[in-house]
Amino acid sequence: MQTVAIEGTPREAFGKKATKSFRKEGLVPCVAYGGDTTIHFTAPSAAFKTLIYTPDFKLAEITVDGTTHKAILKDAQYHPVTDVVMHVDFLLLVEGRNLVTQVPVRMTGVAPGVKLGGKLTQITRRVKVKTTPKHLVDHVEVDISELVLGRSVRVRDIKTVDGVEIMSSPGIPLASVVIPRALRSAQAAEEEEAE
Repeated sequence: MQTVAIEGTPREAFGKKATKSFRKEGLVPCVAYGGDTTIHFTAPSAAFKTLIYTPDFKLAEITVDGTTHKAILKDAQYHPVTDVVMHVDFLLLVEGRNLVTQVPVRMTGVAPGVKLGGKLTQITRRVKVKTTPKHLVDHVEVDISELVLGRSVRVRDIKTVDGVEIMSSPGIPLASVVIPRALRSAQAAEEEEAE
């Protein structure tokens, strides 16, 4: 699993005035919680680029005062106009303790429906999982090698992974092979000729 290192500085000052001054300096106020500790710190906004602006699921290794903590991104708040990261929440990974997070869905295989002219459309990109830090995965896989025209694969079709429980509803569609309009009209014309 990919890891992003974040160097943090402990934060003693709180409130609007303090956070405003941090942001002026190019720092992002952060909090890491989980287990018995809560860590308030600031980090340079550039440190979050590879963690936030990616479709991949990554771990964060946060170093504050010489102590390194493993965590996952829980939430990020953005400026409503500029989309600049304003605040970041992390969930500390505590061995043996369950955590709930969202991981990407990857498709494996080639859909026969695509070979026949259909268009593969991914509907859901992430699913909610419950696991422990030991069993944490950076993605789950769904096989689309039997996906024909007009059909969908759903959450229930995801390959099971030891120690990982999928929390998303089993009926949610992940991807489908859509029949393009041109192919649909060609099929309709064939059916009219057959009559």
